[in-house]
Amino acid sequence: MADSPLAGQPAPASMRANLPRLVTAYYAQVPDPEAAAQRVAFGTSGHRGSAFNAAFNEWHVLAISQAIAQYRAQQGIDGPLFLGIDTHALSEPAAASAIEVLAANGVELMLAAGDEYTPTPAISHAILVYNRGRTAGLADGIVITPSHNPPEDGGFKYNPPNGGPADTDVTKWIENRANELIKAGLQGVKRMPYSQALRAPTTHRHDYLTHYVADLASMVDMDAIRAAGVRMGADPLGGAGVHYWARIAEQYKLNLTVVNEEVDATFQFMPLDWDGRIRMDPSSGHAMRNLIGLKDRFDVAFGCDTDHDRHGIVTRSGGLMQPNHYLAVMIDYLFRHRPNWSAQAAIGKTLVSSSMIDRVAARLGRPLQEVPVGFKWFVNGLMDGSLGFVGEESAGASFLRRDGTVWTTDKDGLAPALLSAEITAVMDRDPGELYKELTQAFGNPAYDRVEAPATPEQKARLSKLTPQQVTSTELAGEKIEQVLTNAPANGAAIGGIKVVAANGWFAARPSGTESIYKIYVESFKGEDHLQRIVTEAQAIVDKALAT
Repeated sequence: MADSPLAGQPAPASMRANLPRLVTAYYAQVPDPEAAAQRVAFGTSGHRGSAFNAAFNEWHVLAISQAIAQYRAQQGIDGPLFLGIDTHALSEPAAASAIEVLAANGVELMLAAGDEYTPTPAISHAILVYNRGRTAGLADGIVITPSHNPPEDGGFKYNPPNGGPADTDVTKWIENRANELIKAGLQGVKRMPYSQALRAPTTHRHDYLTHYVADLASMVDMDAIRAAGVRMGADPLGGAGVHYWARIAEQYKLNLTVVNEEVDATFQFMPLDWDGRIRMDPSSGHAMRNLIGLKDRFDVAFGCDTDHDRHGIVTRSGGLMQPNHYLAVMIDYLFRHRPNWSAQAAIGKTLVSSSMIDRVAARLGRPLQEVPVGFKWFVNGLMDGSLGFVGEESAGASFLRRDGTVWTTDKDGLAPALLSAEITAVMDRDPGELYKELTQAFGNPAYDRVEAPATPEQKARLSKLTPQQVTSTELAGEKIEQVLTNAPANGAAIGGIKVVAANGWFAARPSGTESIYKIYVESFKGEDHLQRIVTEAQAIVDKALAT
C-alpha cells in the first residue's frame, strides 16, 4: 500500500482528536452484542478499539473486568493485581471503570503511586518480582493500553501470574464470559463508586517507577555506559515511560537527554505515520522523524511506543535501524557478553523475523527456537532461563538479567533501548556500525512486508492452508526447501504459511483486524530478487486460496 503524501509531516490541526467527544462516547455508547465489530475480542495484545465505533466503551471494560475477577476466582489466583495505564485518552476512564469492578469483587489492587503512567514491562516486572519463590497467593496484572495505536483507540491487556501475555485459552475464556455479560445487560457485574473503590481496604499504591528503575542495573551495564560518557537521547513519544527516563539518568548518573517530555492525549506533536494517521510506532521512520533529525547530537538515541514495550534505535551512523537489524545486533552482543547465562540458553524469534538471526545463532553455536507470531510463545522459556533472548520483527524483545534469571516475560522497550548504549560503550561502535559488520559476514538481506486485499473467506482459507496446497517447486529461481504451516520450535499452527528457499523466504498471514493478508519477504540476493519473491509469493498464495 502506498505511503500517504502526509507521511512524516506534522499533524494538521484538523486531525486533532476531539477528546471530550471521545470520552463521552466511551460512557454513552452501548455495544451491540450481535455486531461482531462491537464484541469483546482479544487479539495477540488484548482487546482494542475506538469508543467512536462502539468497540471500546465502558460496557466492554466493566464486562472484561468482571470476567477477569471470575477467572481469578476460578483459578485460585488470590494475590494482588498490578494495574497500570498508558497516556491514551481512554486509558484513565477505562482504569476508573476497571477499579470500580475489581474493588467490588474484593481484588487486592496495586495502583501506581501518584497515579503515574505505567509501562507494560513495569507491570510484568512487578508480577514476577512479587511471585518469586511463591507457590500460593500469586499476583497477576492488567495493562490498559492500545499500544502504538492512534489517539482515539483504547486497549485492555491481561497478564496472568507468569507475567506475560495471556495465552489463548485464558483470553478466550475471558472474552466469552465478557460477551455473555454484555449480552445480559451487565447483570452479574459487581461495581462500587470510584471514590469508594479508591478507599477500599483492598486498594493499595505501588511505586512501579522506583522499583523498575532501581532494578535496571541487573539488566544493563550502567557502569560501562557512565564510564564511556555515552551521549543518549530518549523520546518517550508521549508514552507511559515519560517520567522513567529522567529518573534513569538521575539514578545512574548518565548523559541522557529526554528530547520531548510532552504528554498530550491528542499526540499532535507526532509526525504522521505511513498512512497519514497519528501512530506512536518507534519502528516507523515517519513517526520517528523528529528523533531521527536529532541523531547527530547523540552517540545513540531511542524511542518507545505508548506503553513502552517496543523500541526504536537511532544511530549516528545510519539513522533509524530496522527492527530486524537491531535484533541481530543484540543477539550477537548479548551471547558474547553475558558470561553468567546458561551455555544452553537459546534464541527465540517469530517466524516472520529475519533469517539474519538464524545465521548469527549458528555462528554463536546457540539453538534457535522459531515460533508463531505472538509474544506469548516465549513466556515459558524466559521464565525458566532456557531462552536467553527473544524478539519479533515488530520491535518487541526481552532478555534475561545479567545473572541469567528472568527479567520480564512481556516485551520491554526500555531495556533494549538502554542496551544500545551499553553496546556503544563496550564495542566503541554504535549498533548501526555493528550491523554492517554482520552483513559483511553473512550477506545483506533485503526485507519487506506487503499487504493485499482478502475477503473473510479468503482469510479463513489462508489460515488453514496445508503444505500440499503449495504446488510450486521454486521460489525466485531457487528450489523450495520448506513449506511450513506449523512453527519449527513447538509445532503450533502459524495461522498461514511460510515458504523457504536457500537465499529467500516469504510468510503469508491474514490480518486479525483488517480485510487484508500480509506477506513478509526476505532475500539475501538483493532488492530485485526480493521483488521477484513478492510477485511469486502473491501468485502462490492466490493459487492456493483458489484451490
